[in-house]
Amino acid sequence: MVSARHGVRLAGLLAAGLLLSTFAGSAASAGDAAASVAATSQRATHAAPRSRRGEAYYAMIYGVDQLQVRSVSSGASLEFRYRVLDPGKASVLNDQRATPYLIDQKSGTRLTVPTMEKVGTLRQVADPEPGREYWMLFANSGKVVKPGQRVDIVIGAFHASSLLVE
Repeated sequence: MVSARHGVRLAGLLAAGLLLSTFAGSAASAGDAAASVAATSQRATHAAPRSRRGEAYYAMIYGVDQLQVRSVSSGASLEFRYRVLDPGKASVLNDQRATPYLIDQKSGTRLTVPTMEKVGTLRQVADPEPGREYWMLFANSGKVVKPGQRVDIVIGAFHASSLLVE
């Protein structure tokens, strides 16, 4: 037979056990929530894997690969980078006469490459060399285009679709 004293102790232990399991469950769910937030923020900052077909297409048609658009200068500019494989095919991207545009797929906003008074146009227009990386900056006034959005790049006959802003 259980004495009254042992009964109170047993009830206290059961209550403590329930209390601890409740805190452990909420801590685990808080940990799961923190892990979920960390995973989501990590996914948002890294671009989705590029399609092999897309890479092969740009390499074959335009002689470039490693196409990338990144938000820079706290979002006030967007940087488009690419690596040249075939200088002959890639020359369309470095043509001074072709006006480059970055088009936001969500809003349809068209961004241009700014021209600075003393520096000139913020893009490289030198003759392309194989293996070399080239860039150009697009003014993102009002920070309309944000990381995670999809954009198109148009430079003369060159058209790159659905690039993810990193």
